[in-house]
Amino acid sequence: MAGGFMAAGKPGRAEQYKGEITRYVVFACMVAALGGSLFGYDLGVSGGVTSMDDFLKEFFPKVYRRKQLHLHETDYCKYNNQLLTLFTSSLYFAGLVSTFGASHVTRTRGRRISILCGGFSFALGAILNAFAQNIAMLIIGRLLLGVGIGFGNQAVPLYLSEMAPARIRGAMNLMFQLTTCVGILVANIVNYFTEQIHPWGWRLSLGLAIVPATCMIVGGWFLPETPNSLVEQGKLDKGRQVLERVRGTTEVDAEFQDLVEASEAARAIKHPFRNLLSRKNRPQLIIGGLGIPAFQQLSGMNSILFYAPVIFQSLGFGSGAALYSSIMSSSVLVVATFVGMMAVDRLGRRFLFLEAGLQMISSMLIIGIVLALKFGHGLTLPKAYGATLVIMICVFVAAYGWSWGPLGWLVPSEIFPLETRSAGQSVVVCVNLFFTAAIAQAFLASLCHLRYGIFILFSCIIVCMTLFIYFLLPETKQIPIEEMALQWENHWYWKRIVTTPLPSSSKI
Repeated sequence: MAGGFMAAGKPGRAEQYKGEITRYVVFACMVAALGGSLFGYDLGVSGGVTSMDDFLKEFFPKVYRRKQLHLHETDYCKYNNQLLTLFTSSLYFAGLVSTFGASHVTRTRGRRISILCGGFSFALGAILNAFAQNIAMLIIGRLLLGVGIGFGNQAVPLYLSEMAPARIRGAMNLMFQLTTCVGILVANIVNYFTEQIHPWGWRLSLGLAIVPATCMIVGGWFLPETPNSLVEQGKLDKGRQVLERVRGTTEVDAEFQDLVEASEAARAIKHPFRNLLSRKNRPQLIIGGLGIPAFQQLSGMNSILFYAPVIFQSLGFGSGAALYSSIMSSSVLVVATFVGMMAVDRLGRRFLFLEAGLQMISSMLIIGIVLALKFGHGLTLPKAYGATLVIMICVFVAAYGWSWGPLGWLVPSEIFPLETRSAGQSVVVCVNLFFTAAIAQAFLASLCHLRYGIFILFSCIIVCMTLFIYFLLPETKQIPIEEMALQWENHWYWKRIVTTPLPSSSKI
């Protein structure tokens, strides 16, 4: 089958790995996964705040006046304002820049230090946003939040993949997505109640971001460093000690030897970002570094997460109903993530990607068709069609919640070899946040100009995403990270690239 793989051609040590699922490793992964709540809370809170009248009156009076003119009508262009979208997107532009600094910290100082740096920066940004007196303070606060996101998204998926045993690595890594989804849900619930507190409810919404940041800082302080990182830093004794503790056994010779050999290969690489371009790392770069993080955002999901209240209000829902609908869709996202956690190590990554692709394509097409037939004529959308839109958005969100949402972070974190892992994760985060920022900045203008066509466009992009996975991604479930290279050597397409020697003059 296209995209499949044969049995590994080289013997590995994976079958010699010993250990069990210890309470210690579960606790460490649960604490580290709190980093996802930072990302999730911001995804959920920004859309709700930008739809609040008190916030708009203070910072974006033109948008507020336009909203009042169309209060009882549906209107694709009600919130089209580039400065307003900059409030949302500035965070992600800061994140994509800061992730390169995070890569250096993650590689030289460890995953734990990056997690702590992310928490501190996010806390400062939350405080500044809560007390903002002008747009400049808002944007500076958002930039600090972005730095926190850049560090957290760089370090947390790596931490989870390196700490978890291979057989449950998928479920452990999906805890990052779970806390992200819980953060989104909590933010929507907070927005629902703070919207009724006049005139400062929006400040409470933005300021409460300090809660997940504090949890991340306190939890991160007690986290152990990963064995992979300790070995990479030359702390072999400490690395073996932590490995024995997280595996619950002293019989870790095979796994530890793999870590040592991978570390030696990593230290031989002086320019990890340049090494990403080498032929042997091309599959990881194209799939994990470029394709998956770009497609994850181009699916249209984050447009819904950012602007769910705005979208629902644009479609004729009242303010309270719009926030309530956002709570409904984010609740579906949390439930879907639990489904993904139970299925990812049983059904595999490819199955979830492909099944969800069909579900997402269908729901986006139905949304586009309903809007084309019944929306945009200055009349309130009939309740039956409004309910259909909410249901289809929930169907779309569910599919994303057990596929591209969690797997967009899991798969890249488990396919890069140690010598390029931190650099590769930086590329993942950078590409992800670039497209996140671009979508955040462009969506409201696109909704205004393309109207229902924006959802048809998303469905076409999801077709391309699904074909990309079908042909190019091998299954990665339950395969030790340090043996992932064998998958490329036996893949129907990638084996032509990774096993073909380069001329000596072109080697990196």
